[in-house]
Amino acid sequence: MKFETLLYEVRDGVAIMTLNRPEARNALGVQARDEVSRLIPEIRGDKSVKALVITGAGGCFSGGGDVSDMKKYMGQRTPSDNRQILREVHAWLPELVNLEKPAIAAVDGPAFGAGFNMALACDFVVCTPRARFCQVFVRIGLVPDFGGLFLLPRIVGLQKAKELMYSARVVGAEEARDLGIVYRIVPPENLLDEALELANRFKYAPTEAIGITKNLLNQSFHTDQRMMGELEAFASMASKAVPYHREAVERFLAKEAPLYDWDRMDKERGK
Repeated sequence: MKFETLLYEVRDGVAIMTLNRPEARNALGVQARDEVSRLIPEIRGDKSVKALVITGAGGCFSGGGDVSDMKKYMGQRTPSDNRQILREVHAWLPELVNLEKPAIAAVDGPAFGAGFNMALACDFVVCTPRARFCQVFVRIGLVPDFGGLFLLPRIVGLQKAKELMYSARVVGAEEARDLGIVYRIVPPENLLDEALELANRFKYAPTEAIGITKNLLNQSFHTDQRMMGELEAFASMASKAVPYHREAVERFLAKEAPLYDWDRMDKERGK
């Protein structure tokens, strides 16, 4: 699969998607969105991939939508055309949000607009001190899109989401960490290595169990307790049928080292 706006590789079980239009601040224009939409099913179906890292080239995660595209097509697209463009995004964006593999955004520099919201679609955001986040939409008279209206309030709360979206102010790395947007701040030269280290912690993880857990957690904010209980019951039944569970139980009873140990990498590195 060839791309013009992305770089893609799988490194030791970790998929790395790099937004690769540094001359345009890795803008998520029509072509970029189309290429991401084609790549996500590939990652989902590749059983060798245990986790995903999304990053940007050239010291920028993504400046958001392609404003030059907006100017180019201004007055040419009907309201129906513009609606359909976003409907196409929302046809594949849930595939990223609910990708049943851990997803990590590695953010350096700006993550504005749709770029901010693409980072929010991941499970963890690792960033550098240079990272800046902004719900920039209202600056050009637009309503937040790319899933932000759904994702941001679930992370920071409704009132803070309103403030960030109404003001379109820039949030630095430390404030983003305090708000729960950022998981870890790392030196710029270590960004990709740190994101890969986090991704590699899932190398021996039960992918099916984590994937189902992720999917159910994503439903928990708009599903009542009774329905979540039913979903938990079906999920438990499904996970117990996976060979991983049987082997893990046998290893536990035999007093052998567990298959999955979150701290394994720290132990191997002598931390």
